[in-house]
Amino acid sequence: MTQNIVKVAVPGPFLSPMDYDLPADLSPQTLQPGMRVRVPFRAKSQLGLVMALADHSDVPEHKRKAVEAVLDEQPLLSSTDQQFWQWLSHYYHQPIGEVVATALPKRLRQGEPATPAGTTAWRLTQAGLAAEADISPRAHQQTALWQQLKKTESDPMTAQALNQVLTNWRPALKRFEKQGWVETVQVSCLAGQRPATKPHQTNPILNPEQQAAVDQVDRVAQSGEFGAFLLEGVTGSGKTEAYLGMIERVIERGRQALVLVPEIGLTPQTVARFEAYLGQPVAVMHSGLNDSERHCAWSAVRQGDVAVLLGTRSALFTPFQNLGLCILDEEHDLSFKQQDGVRYSARDALVRRAHLEQVPVVLGSATPSLESLRNADLGRYQSLHLTQRAAGASMPTLKLLDVRGAAETAGVSDALMTAMEAHLNAGHQVLLFLNRRGFAPVMMCHDCGWQAQCADCDANMTWHAASRLLKCHHCNAQSPPPSACPNCGSVHFAKIGQGTEQLEAAMRERFPDKSLLRIDRDTTRLKGQMQKLTDQARAGDADILIGTQMLAKGHHFPKVTLVGMIDLDQGLFSCDYRAAERMAQLVIQVAGRAGRGEQAGEVLIQTHHPQHPLLTRLVERGYGPFAEAALREREAADLPPFSHQILIRAESVEAGAAEAFLKAVKNGLNSARMPKQPSETGAFEWPDQRLWAAGPVVAPMMRRQKRWRYQLLLQGDHRGRLHSWLAQVESQFYTHPLARKVRWSIDVDPQEMV
Repeated sequence: MTQNIVKVAVPGPFLSPMDYDLPADLSPQTLQPGMRVRVPFRAKSQLGLVMALADHSDVPEHKRKAVEAVLDEQPLLSSTDQQFWQWLSHYYHQPIGEVVATALPKRLRQGEPATPAGTTAWRLTQAGLAAEADISPRAHQQTALWQQLKKTESDPMTAQALNQVLTNWRPALKRFEKQGWVETVQVSCLAGQRPATKPHQTNPILNPEQQAAVDQVDRVAQSGEFGAFLLEGVTGSGKTEAYLGMIERVIERGRQALVLVPEIGLTPQTVARFEAYLGQPVAVMHSGLNDSERHCAWSAVRQGDVAVLLGTRSALFTPFQNLGLCILDEEHDLSFKQQDGVRYSARDALVRRAHLEQVPVVLGSATPSLESLRNADLGRYQSLHLTQRAAGASMPTLKLLDVRGAAETAGVSDALMTAMEAHLNAGHQVLLFLNRRGFAPVMMCHDCGWQAQCADCDANMTWHAASRLLKCHHCNAQSPPPSACPNCGSVHFAKIGQGTEQLEAAMRERFPDKSLLRIDRDTTRLKGQMQKLTDQARAGDADILIGTQMLAKGHHFPKVTLVGMIDLDQGLFSCDYRAAERMAQLVIQVAGRAGRGEQAGEVLIQTHHPQHPLLTRLVERGYGPFAEAALREREAADLPPFSHQILIRAESVEAGAAEAFLKAVKNGLNSARMPKQPSETGAFEWPDQRLWAAGPVVAPMMRRQKRWRYQLLLQGDHRGRLHSWLAQVESQFYTHPLARKVRWSIDVDPQEMV
């Protein structure tokens, strides 16, 4: 039969593609799955992606409309890519159109050609090369621009490349153009990603453990089969060198590699290392790029113009011409879990993609997640180990500092201060870690105890001394501090707790002859600032580094010999069962910044609970024994990874609407199939499995951004049965009368219960 029904994924609450008629002037051979089309949708034209062609439709003919236009001559996606996107839609219970909208770059969603045009770049003319003497010594921006263009004389510089090395350069460029000193040329869009590639460097010799890891992965890559590897490498063990060895083998066979990293801040230094090692350009994909840059990288990888794509979680969706290897660094990191929209896990989805592509996938970490360790125990992942630091560096020593009753300055105990003096006097760097930005987390009236709270959230406002503003770190609301207490009229306010701003001020006062760098979200808001600050830290331009979690992973500071950790106890007493695991990972990752050079490292962890079994096990025996004990606790409590969870969230402006919506969802789940009555523990007994529907309950932060928030937790021993249970009632979410009054979401394998 003729396949004249086009199934199109369009954004919206549609769990399956929508049916359209094939236009009379098109044959089924012309239109293929993976092409973009324009279709009539309600009162407007909408871009969609063809998912399939069919010979029949359940939609009556008089209700169907025809495709308006076909935008591509060839499919943008391979059949494997389409299969992967459909799996994402099914597993994460998200409309296929929303997956497509998440996966496609904005310019492609707007209907622009799949292959972008070149980008504008500038280079000095012959007159410009001789113009140095004509530039006033006081024209600093012109001088800097001329020197940069002269330095890259053979390589025209794009706006993106200039932005990475200069600020406010456009007025100087306009003068150069007026004088005829520069000329405009068109270059490949990929050339606009960054300055010209550095010359190929001699590759380091891998140690036996690194070489063994490379060889084992390469054997699977050559076989053309899927294989999942968990690369456990202590901090500083040279995981990146091992990754590069694996990638080099893949490139030699004419194939491509996808590498995911957790933070944008890690991307520039990682790109530089990759390009120097591999001797060829690397495409980049992350949220810091503009629409043109994302479009360019997406196209270059899809067409096979570059062999390596390095990016954050969104790079997961990029189609490859000949993918041969997938790598995910810091696999435990929470940033790989999308927390809004399509709530996918880049780690889990990458494993699925590698399976569909039949290529190896490598998950690397010094502190693997308990889920990955469990998969390794079950044989689903093959374990690779790097137990020694590279270049003969020794592991840092960890020690707990009992600060109960101890004198402190901005949260720094006298014992830690003494250690800082010793390391600084020896000419080394010190890193102080405090995972709380701002000056103080609480502003309180000294007379009556009133606290500055966010009007829209159940949270205190944080005092930021630099901007003299109170800021909510949950909804980004900000306001000036009150001149007097709204409750009692007092003008005496206390700043309670410590933040990185306060810590910086105290350390400047305590060590006036030492240079400091503070690296947190407030100091790295400007584009390129993160790279600038970390480059300064790496070069030893600061004696004391102060930072938040941004400094915890991936950065190499060879002159840091002391790491001081302040206020980590909150991870020991959280309502989130994952808090202890996250705390341990953070400790080991931050500790890994110490002693990466020639000098041995020391790590001092301040705590009010020096005898806590989790802390003592971690410090005395390391992350491995800690994780083993944590897995035993999870198994006893029947928590992931020994069970599976789906969290349904709802929030509403009306106080009761979200709770009522989730109650209706629970009622639908309970009546979807009729199990036995729940036991006292709330478990529904099925013939061969157990399923829970716990709640709805108030979210840990009950009110956020003026909305009341509730949660319903589904849990089961069998993943497939749990998903099938939800799928039976999923369509009702969209049609329930309360659905228009609430914002709701489905979070499969949730990582945070906030």
